[in-house]
Amino acid sequence: MFTNMYVMEGKNNIAIGFLTMGFFMAFGFLLIYLRDFAPGKEEWINSYSSGKHFEVRLAHVHGNLFAFLNVVIGYLLLHFKDKLKNVKIISWLALIGILMPLGILAEVYLGFNPVFVLIGALSMTVAVVWLGISFYKMKTTKN
Repeated sequence: MFTNMYVMEGKNNIAIGFLTMGFFMAFGFLLIYLRDFAPGKEEWINSYSSGKHFEVRLAHVHGNLFAFLNVVIGYLLLHFKDKLKNVKIISWLALIGILMPLGILAEVYLGFNPVFVLIGALSMTVAVVWLGISFYKMKTTKN
């Protein structure tokens, strides 16, 4: 019981995944406002496939994707933690992956270096591949 109190692998992925998804869904409402209602919306529409418009759409889409991946990964880690190896590392890699879409927003709006985008993208990719390999190698029991 005491050791389970500190086992957060999976639970945090699900919680942070849903919170991140909520944030990027709300961000989508901002994008709708900018496209349909904001002053200067024509300029925003004309830059649909380039510049800030394109970058923030990438953040919106990847933010929701990476949030969803964290929910799925978290669920799988919770239910298969006794059969999989490296659960903690996979959990953390998936969480660090959220730096990718947040890094895009930080780059566009705050002028941050794109290193967070690369760290997040690489981290999520490694988490997904590692989990896939872990499931492939997982020992199953016969009933």
